[in-house]
Amino acid sequence: METQRPAGEEPAMTSHNRPILPPLLLAACAVAILPAGRLAGAKTYVVHRRHPAARDDGAGTAAEPFATIGRAAAAVKAGDTVVIRGGVYREAVTVEAGGNAEAPITFRAAPGETVIVSAADLVTKWRKVEADGNVFRTDWPHRFITWNKTYAHPDDDYHLLIGRCEQVFVQGYPLRQVLRRDKLSRGTFYVDLAAKQLYVWSRDNRDLTHGRVDVEASVRSVIWVNKGPWVWLKGLRFRYCANAAQHGAVQVLGHHSRVEDCVFEKANSIGAQFGGRAEASGICVRRCVFQHNGQMGFSANHAHGLLLEGCVVRDNSTKGWNRGWEAGANKIVLCRGVRITGSVFIENAGNGIWFDIGNEDCQVDHCYIAHNDNAGIFYEISYGLDARDNVIVGNGFGGSRGAWGANGGISLSSSPGCRIERNLIVGNAEGFQFREQLRSTPKIDDARGRKGHAVWNHDQLVRNNLIAFNRDRQVGGWFDVIDGRHWPEAMRKGWEAPGGKPPADIAAKYKAAGRPMDTSLEALKIRLESNLYATAEPQGLLLWGCTWRRHKQYADLAAVQKELGLAAGSRVVEVVWPDFAAGDLRLPADHPAIRTKSYPQGKVPRVRLGTLPGGE
Repeated sequence: METQRPAGEEPAMTSHNRPILPPLLLAACAVAILPAGRLAGAKTYVVHRRHPAARDDGAGTAAEPFATIGRAAAAVKAGDTVVIRGGVYREAVTVEAGGNAEAPITFRAAPGETVIVSAADLVTKWRKVEADGNVFRTDWPHRFITWNKTYAHPDDDYHLLIGRCEQVFVQGYPLRQVLRRDKLSRGTFYVDLAAKQLYVWSRDNRDLTHGRVDVEASVRSVIWVNKGPWVWLKGLRFRYCANAAQHGAVQVLGHHSRVEDCVFEKANSIGAQFGGRAEASGICVRRCVFQHNGQMGFSANHAHGLLLEGCVVRDNSTKGWNRGWEAGANKIVLCRGVRITGSVFIENAGNGIWFDIGNEDCQVDHCYIAHNDNAGIFYEISYGLDARDNVIVGNGFGGSRGAWGANGGISLSSSPGCRIERNLIVGNAEGFQFREQLRSTPKIDDARGRKGHAVWNHDQLVRNNLIAFNRDRQVGGWFDVIDGRHWPEAMRKGWEAPGGKPPADIAAKYKAAGRPMDTSLEALKIRLESNLYATAEPQGLLLWGCTWRRHKQYADLAAVQKELGLAAGSRVVEVVWPDFAAGDLRLPADHPAIRTKSYPQGKVPRVRLGTLPGGE
């Protein structure tokens, strides 16, 4: 548990008394790429599968290139560079070797050429099935999930179809999978694992036996694995992986790895995975795109110091995995010192940015987070988020059941020691949110098997944000707790239990969870202050308490200040955007948001910030 600070001091911004910011800049990302020719003994290999002299038993030179990337991966040593010429490489690559700070290993696309590393093979041997429509079949020896009888992960009924791994694309368009042969129709496919047959019926009812239609089927459960440290990838495109839920198509496991200008798309599950159970510190991901993946764009686990900069994460969770489990743009767990900056998270079916379980001292800044089905930023049972200078709009309209308190711009879910400043939180289902339940989490440095630590919202600082025009309300205090901790001491006498005392079983449950019950809003040291708000009828201002428990709606800041002791220095202002739909979010130089710096400082992708010229 964090030690309590003396009254009046700034809240602790981390769970371990380490300052967050200035922003963490990783050593790996500050090192310049040294040309391989300048390193003694370093080699440059060339891979070019379309070259007439390409062969894997050759020299790997421009005149006699390797045919596969895997052959180059087996040859590289510290300091070497692999230049990959344009083409589609249908293989799974594992890089066992590692580099070092002076001599990283680099795999990069040749300048101006498109390199696709695909987990799918072209399927050309089709036999017509004598039935209605153009149904065709081919041999299918592949089985991806073998640890249960449903061949799906998870193996519950909800995921019986969603949790399968198979994918089929006709002319680049995905077909929909069915679980019974008699359910085949146009645009579907069926896998008969017992008979080892794949059945396909294209959307356009095409004859597949003439070889004029490209049919690609995902046959590999992983595309690329970096095991060693200091392995850098640049300019590669990864697609069509048959990976199970919670498994990355591309797995970056070595510390100080770097991934730049790559695309991760149309994986069955997760586009890329950074780190794993073993610590993988100092990974840098720059200018990458994560799109159209079945479960999430990327995941991170024990990836301490991960830097994600200038990336785009869009339209992920296309298969429909349970959003309360793992779905959306990403999920980050048990990571320390993650920084996400200057990136775009849009139109994901789930949360925009999701930190879940035991993360510490993480930062999100200068990001554009928009039109995700659930919360824009969801920081859950973790410690010390610093979220600043972001533009967060249009999130939370996905209608997910159970997403109370997690359908707004920023949601702090049982996560202490956070600092939320200078964000523009506009037009979401709800603006800023606290979400509270009886929760616990493991910590990064715990031994395996140790029980979770009690965790709850306290020592929070939310100030100098512009929170405007959010549909339901600007602030939601969703405290689903029985002890009334979110009420000031003077108001706790009317809380849940008759007589102000909890039932014995509830008190015992809280004691077993290591969470105090005899506390109040004052003791939580939650500071919601110096924010600016704008509303239009019938948008609300503040809800305090879950709607199914004791709660109160506040329509003016004076009542919030008087009863809850929150919202000091805050006020309601008028906001008129030059062209909100076009992303022009400038304000007059004398606007209160500009004068009080309750507005993002610096640049944010896809929007125009700053001040309007005089008279505009």
